[in-house]
Amino acid sequence: MTLTIDHTDLIAELANEFESAEPQKIIEEALRRIPNITFACSFGAEDMVLLDMLMKINPEANVFYLDTNVLFEETYDLRDRAVEKYGIPNLRQVLPTLTLKEQAEKYGDALWASDPNKCCDIRKVQPLTQVLKDYDGWITGIRREQAPTRANAKTFEVDAKFGLVKVNPLVRWTEGQVWRYIKMNDVPYNPLHDQNYPSIGCLHCTRPVNPGEDPRSGRWAGFNKTECGLHPTA
Repeated sequence: MTLTIDHTDLIAELANEFESAEPQKIIEEALRRIPNITFACSFGAEDMVLLDMLMKINPEANVFYLDTNVLFEETYDLRDRAVEKYGIPNLRQVLPTLTLKEQAEKYGDALWASDPNKCCDIRKVQPLTQVLKDYDGWITGIRREQAPTRANAKTFEVDAKFGLVKVNPLVRWTEGQVWRYIKMNDVPYNPLHDQNYPSIGCLHCTRPVNPGEDPRSGRWAGFNKTECGLHPTA
């Protein structure tokens, strides 16, 4: 049976069944149960692990990335290196409706500095909402350890916000496990991770994290904000 958001009981059963499963098994089950599924790749460390696993399981799998037009040059370079290594024939670039110039004309220059929530909505949430309408499920790289807002994430769960099944294969993994996999499998990664950037978003809204700080404190520094709106905050 093809799994959809309407199968809430089955999704809960899968979450329990695969709670202790290896990420590759979760990915295999997701591809089997949800043929019309996509992987949201940010090119962060976790997503590079998932990309490596996914391409080994099914090189034809659907993958997309949100191109806000203000990603780090290192991120764009990593995208190109990933394509060179894995091929990713079904990689989809998802752009905002507004260009940066149009956004500035409508909302003022540097919207990310005056209203980061609005900026994230325009450049991330709205494009994501549109692209996910084409699918029955999506795979993400979130981990419970990353933030309190992600502590209750499941391997399989109902994503009521976007109306599809959400699959989180790395949900139980620690940061150490992520980096062990990267090193052992020669997975390309963003060099900014070696410069105290544990979480890498847009150029203007990401800074290095000092020792002892929360790993996501480098995102939207100076604002009461740790999520862009793609994932639930409770």
